[in-house]
Amino acid sequence: MDSLITAAARALAAGDPLGALNRVALRDDAPALALRGIAMAQLGDLVRAKALVRSAARAFGPKEAVARARCVVAEAEIALVSRDLGWPAKALEAARATLEEHGDRVNAAHARYLEVRRLLLIGRLDEAERTLAALEPAPLPPASRAAHELVVAGIAMRRLRTKTARAALARAERAARHAGIPALTAEVESASLVLNTPAARLIARGEERLLLLEEVEALLGVEGRSSWTRAVMSCVTHARWSRSQGVRCCSRSHARWAKRGPETCRGARSSRGHSAQSSPMNRIARGCESKSGGFARCFGGWPA
Repeated sequence: MDSLITAAARALAAGDPLGALNRVALRDDAPALALRGIAMAQLGDLVRAKALVRSAARAFGPKEAVARARCVVAEAEIALVSRDLGWPAKALEAARATLEEHGDRVNAAHARYLEVRRLLLIGRLDEAERTLAALEPAPLPPASRAAHELVVAGIAMRRLRTKTARAALARAERAARHAGIPALTAEVESASLVLNTPAARLIARGEERLLLLEEVEALLGVEGRSSWTRAVMSCVTHARWSRSQGVRCCSRSHARWAKRGPETCRGARSSRGHSAQSSPMNRIARGCESKSGGFARCFGGWPA
């Protein structure tokens, strides 16, 4: 690989997309297309980024399996940030297997983290936890360790385990600072703000009070929770009511109840007609989703 490609890759790894574009903006060879796509993703132009990464994947020859696999991983992350959950997960699995086979540990681990984040977005927490448990972040570079801790925090927030989430975010902050990628540091700060933002409203004896996530955790009694309170914790758009008190999310969602009682709580919609996608818990979930920092890692080791 020539010096411009190497310099552009290093700029992307440092979170400097403009510096990368200055080096490869006028080039149309496969490595340049891939790096331009990653740079556009870091800058937020996901449509252009997707087109460039796809063009790069087609431009790489049949003997450049690792390069094409990296392009697949990059496209998968673009789809994830765009909330395109219909993107073929099997393609990401195949790319990860190729990277592992060729010894690209860092990008293979990044592909695995993308798989976990997708599982979180579609609500498959148990499977996400099992997949995450198989990953060992210690040998990975700081940016990948920060990604690992962000995923840990995302799971903990969905489980209403705020102490675990705070500890994971503290580790993510240290790793992001060590990585020196401004976008990644901003992602960690954004995720940390979620724990200090009201997530629910307590209604008791005609009075209302905003609750932080850890206060909701205390109110619901995480240690001795029943099956129906687990449903409440998985999405704060569900409400828990009794004669003396209740919890309502900030979007004022209303649960539909059947005669059998709280165990039959159904999915709620807010009084403005918003679905659960805009609920506080889903905003909390999105708070731990990388939107820009991850792209620096996908081609951080380019060229191999």
